[in-house]
Amino acid sequence: MLTTIDQSFAHRVLIVDDEPSSLMILEGALSDIAEVICSDTGFGAIEKAQQFLPEIILLDIELPDISGLEVCRRLKNNPKTSGVTVIFITSHNESKFEHLSLELGGIDYIQKPVDLKVCRLRVGNHLKLKTQEQQLKHSQRLLAIESERLRVTLNSIGDAVIATDKEENVTFMNPIAERMTGWIMHEAVGKHITDIMQLCDATTKHKSLNPISIALKEQRIVAMALNCQLTSLDGRVHRVEDSASPIRDGEGNIIGGIIVFHDVSESIAMAVKMSHLANHDQLTDLPNRILLHDRVAHACQVSINNGFCVALMLIDIDHFKYLNDTEGHHYGDLIIKLVGKRLESIVDLNTTLARVGGDEFVLLLPDIKSTCHVDAVASDLVHAMHQPFRIDGKEFNLTISVGISINPTDSNTAELMMSHADAAMYKAKEHGRDRFCYFSDDLEHEFHQRQSIDKLLRAAIESNSLEVHYQPKLLLSDKKIVGAEALVRLRDEDGNLISPIHFIPLAEETGLINKLGHNVLKQSCKAAKKWLDQGHPIKIAVNVAAKQFTDPNFIENVAQVLEDTALPSSYLELEVTESALMRDFDETIATLNGLSDLGLSIAIDDFGTGYSSLSYLKLFPVDVLKIDQSFVKDMVVDKQSIDIVKAITHLAHSLNLRIVGEGIEEQAQLDMLIQLGCEEGQGYLFNKPMPESEFDKLIS
Repeated sequence: MLTTIDQSFAHRVLIVDDEPSSLMILEGALSDIAEVICSDTGFGAIEKAQQFLPEIILLDIELPDISGLEVCRRLKNNPKTSGVTVIFITSHNESKFEHLSLELGGIDYIQKPVDLKVCRLRVGNHLKLKTQEQQLKHSQRLLAIESERLRVTLNSIGDAVIATDKEENVTFMNPIAERMTGWIMHEAVGKHITDIMQLCDATTKHKSLNPISIALKEQRIVAMALNCQLTSLDGRVHRVEDSASPIRDGEGNIIGGIIVFHDVSESIAMAVKMSHLANHDQLTDLPNRILLHDRVAHACQVSINNGFCVALMLIDIDHFKYLNDTEGHHYGDLIIKLVGKRLESIVDLNTTLARVGGDEFVLLLPDIKSTCHVDAVASDLVHAMHQPFRIDGKEFNLTISVGISINPTDSNTAELMMSHADAAMYKAKEHGRDRFCYFSDDLEHEFHQRQSIDKLLRAAIESNSLEVHYQPKLLLSDKKIVGAEALVRLRDEDGNLISPIHFIPLAEETGLINKLGHNVLKQSCKAAKKWLDQGHPIKIAVNVAAKQFTDPNFIENVAQVLEDTALPSSYLELEVTESALMRDFDETIATLNGLSDLGLSIAIDDFGTGYSSLSYLKLFPVDVLKIDQSFVKDMVVDKQSIDIVKAITHLAHSLNLRIVGEGIEEQAQLDMLIQLGCEEGQGYLFNKPMPESEFDKLIS
């Protein structure tokens, strides 16, 4: 029985929810511990609360007529129902709803979907608190006629009891309270309740207000704040629940307060354990399908706000059924556990690896900015399985098939992502297993294209077969060729040129950019030395990627190329973008000074498109500013563009820098650049980039 005072006392619970299924489930879960009354509207709940006077109301926030919050406010303002215990049940997870519900007098907050075991524990505990309230009232009645019996009764209660005067100084403690607080009653009497009960929030450790203080101030029965922790005098910690109430004399005057509390540490630990078991796979202890679904849904929702993508990988062990049948389920289970641990060891902490049943795992990657990352992770997963698994001296060679779905590219819900990843996984099996496939044909094509280009690029670098084309740079005054920009080119198996926009970013992402840049620099310097020996002193300009520029060995590598090719450094110009220069000022100035000491010149490429600080620009040993072709193209028809070009030319002249216009395609652009004082230029109006052999003919 839940009461020790009146064995015939029947507990009564009112459930308020507009979903019939929720009412039915909750009624079935609680009918054996209390009489259950149901209502599917707010006004109906208020009427039934006044009629049946339930001890506890399980109250949904969203109701069809008025909100549960308003229902709570009206009940608390009605003297007849103000003492009812309100537990909110809601699907809202924003903290503002929890704060508002507690401010209105609610004492608990249960998230949907409801964990029925936790719900029963909480309702049971609150019913127990209600029983204790009855015990307190009973004790108060006895106090007027028999103080000694009250003392014996309080000492016999299985929960801790502390009484205070109206100034909140302790007047009584029972043995349980002594044990939980670490104080002996005769030492505690006269001390303030906050000195005896050290309360704080179990999560934040912020100090909590004692419920007796609230009960005396607001002259009502109150419960301890959720997630409350009591630290005893000797340092022991208890998670506690309680009820506090004012003590009134025969005339109704408040003469003190009393608090009854008990240790719920075991109940909370059990609830946490039950929650973990409900959301994790028992064999691998990885998240199960239920927890995965919640995290996928959350990641998809977040991706809508931040503009990133979400990737879901379904991982299936190839031929596992055959292995399980031949070796037995014991070995099958051990292999599942080993596969789970190996997968777990190679994924990031911000991902979710789950086992969704049988030999299937799922990896969730939130906040994906590039499919390159997805490719890399999927490749790591496949390759990680190539190392044999060893069990009891036996060696097992396994492979996996991985299906990938991307949100929002090919799906916009957790369900669709699972379905599409499953379809992609079977596509991987159809293509021979031991691989991964995308559900999206576009992403699949993009991946294979990237793989093909990556293979071509690596082969071209290793075989020194990258091509360098040269675009002449002319003095605009007399059209004399004074230099050339080196531009790298890559051909496919059929001899067709691949656009640099496809392989340069790939080289940067895969770490090949340093080798590629070194190859281009060496070819370009070699060509410039040849032209110099032939009587054509042409300065060669070579682009430098940001990752090359930050390479600690870059200056040494440039010096070595100049030495190997015997090219005087005055015939080499390195072009660096604004963004590369502005990454780290100290590092940039050191690198530029080191390059300048070699005797070569420095050009800032695409000037005006980045975010250079003019104060920094004065400190950089820069020789050339190149006007970005977007400004050159638009300046004939766009006033803002011509104003930018004017500003750049004026800046260059004031700093004694040479200025080069890029992308000159029309005579009007040329005339305007000459008028503004631009000395050099390049573009299709003069020549397109050409192979070295054609450039030889041009200058000869």
